[in-house]
Amino acid sequence: MRLDFLCSFVSTLLCSTLALLLANTPALAAPQPSLTVYGEPAKYPSGFSHFDYANPKAPKGGSLKRSAIEIGRFDHVLPYIDKGIGVSQIDGWVYSPLAQRSLDEPYSVYGLVAEQMERAEDGLSLRFYLNPKARFADGEPITAEDVRYTFNLLMTQGSLRFRTLFADVKHVEVEGPRRVRFDFSSNQNRTLPLDLATLPVFPEHWWKTRDFANGGGYEAPLGSGPYKVSKINSGSTITFQRDPDWWGKDLPVSRGLYNFDQLSLEYFGDTEVARQVLRGGAYDFNREFSATGYTIGYNGPALDDGRLQRAHLAKEAPQIAQGYVFNVQKPVFQDRRVRRALAMLWDFEWANRQMMRNLYIRQQSYFSNSPLAATQLPDAQELAILEPLRGQIPDEVFTQVFKAPTTDGSGMIRDKQLQALALLEDAGWKPKGDKLVNAAGEPLEFTFLNAQNGLERLLLPYKRNLAQIGITLNIRRIDSSQYVNRIMARDYDMIVTGFPVTTSPGMELYNYFGSSAAFDPGANNYIVLKNPAVDTLITGLVRATTQEQMLSYAHALDRVLQWNYYWIPNYYPPGTSAAWWNRFGRPAIEASNDEALETWWEVSPTPLTNEQMKARLNTPRGAR
Repeated sequence: MRLDFLCSFVSTLLCSTLALLLANTPALAAPQPSLTVYGEPAKYPSGFSHFDYANPKAPKGGSLKRSAIEIGRFDHVLPYIDKGIGVSQIDGWVYSPLAQRSLDEPYSVYGLVAEQMERAEDGLSLRFYLNPKARFADGEPITAEDVRYTFNLLMTQGSLRFRTLFADVKHVEVEGPRRVRFDFSSNQNRTLPLDLATLPVFPEHWWKTRDFANGGGYEAPLGSGPYKVSKINSGSTITFQRDPDWWGKDLPVSRGLYNFDQLSLEYFGDTEVARQVLRGGAYDFNREFSATGYTIGYNGPALDDGRLQRAHLAKEAPQIAQGYVFNVQKPVFQDRRVRRALAMLWDFEWANRQMMRNLYIRQQSYFSNSPLAATQLPDAQELAILEPLRGQIPDEVFTQVFKAPTTDGSGMIRDKQLQALALLEDAGWKPKGDKLVNAAGEPLEFTFLNAQNGLERLLLPYKRNLAQIGITLNIRRIDSSQYVNRIMARDYDMIVTGFPVTTSPGMELYNYFGSSAAFDPGANNYIVLKNPAVDTLITGLVRATTQEQMLSYAHALDRVLQWNYYWIPNYYPPGTSAAWWNRFGRPAIEASNDEALETWWEVSPTPLTNEQMKARLNTPRGAR
């Protein structure tokens, strides 16, 4: 065979092979330092200096002690499993994510452990390029193998939410020491790439000899973030020490953050105790969950002169959708007219005035305080989504804006009781003696299952309103372990619960409202909802390809949930209710989606009056 012919043959074969490989390789966009849900431009461009809500000139040093959000003692450190109580701040303080979520956008992430991210044009894969500087606290580099190990660990031993969130991940491929690719079985989950980008990265060399499934116990974990765990006090206190040599301290996503040398979390079993301990000066910051506690619980000379501060932070942040939810699989609640009648008889206006100092705002939506809430009549885009579901959803969805029943706050709700009686009569409930009964003679009666301190005072007036028209409400208080077991078994009539709200919802909606999660013990579908129309709307929202389309589906979903009266909507505060000792500086621009204590810094080791703080901050540090 001639040599020139052989060379030509080999060249042709190589080109053909290369062409075949390229044809089977997904087209990738250029690597980017940020990701957004729909590919829209991120707020912060490549090479940005710092987040607007951070002060890059904030001094380092000092300390901050805060109460934990969780009530009770933590029984292990990791927050990534479903058992017991973990320490939520481990995520972010000790373990850095692949990319950092900004706190002033609906959902955008910017590179941290991963300096670049590359999303396939067909949406079926995502590649991470790791920062060569990224290190664990023992100096070992963070590798692509660590990323794969973390994902597999969370999917096999972590919380159920990870298996739900990442169900569409088909395969994880390590392409090099600092390059890893996630392949997807579908491109219809638009938030999946960003959800993956917020993954922490665990050191395989450390965790492979430890008990991750049980939360790691009380051992300080080896991390990769700005802080190390320095002290653990048997479930009541955990202290973090800033790592001055942290590899990520000069990145744009970190400038102006993590300013305290020491951070401590104090755990309390009772919110009143937490409040009193703060007033005694034993720690610095308390998130308040009681309207009365917030309004009058901190009154005194320290509040008057400003040494103690009280405010609502992050007023623009979406609020948890809280309400008394019906278990709609119970026969008594399967008729929408019954649920609507029962919703009329909880007098929020009276309760807010008499017991909650008029602090709270009535919940009207499953997406409160966010653009996702349906607050106007459906537009043409929403009607196009809703029309195919006509007959499966309430007629009011098409013609009315939902508004929770209102009263004059006097405590006299006779008009609402008469309306409720009319609805109940239409549903087949008739008066018999002092009770309402159905055609079989069974009384209208249900039980509210409760494990919270203080909730009875809100329920007892409701119980009275119901009793006045012949309905029996039983309130049963049980301990927390029994409560958890009964919730998982869906063994209850009514409970109080909340649904977290995000401005870029995705697969988690199946967990809260999807039919497949109704009887899943690990899922949060506490309404026990199995509604094909709701499933259809969730699917449309998850598969939306633009922000505008997602909002249309969100509004449509909100309307269908509202008008089905699956809950009695409760209330939310006008921001994060908080009290703190006045010794900290805060950036001039507040993060819109979070209280962002990581952006604060110490001004004084002791509390200052308002005048003293004003004088101290009269410097060009961008503080307030």
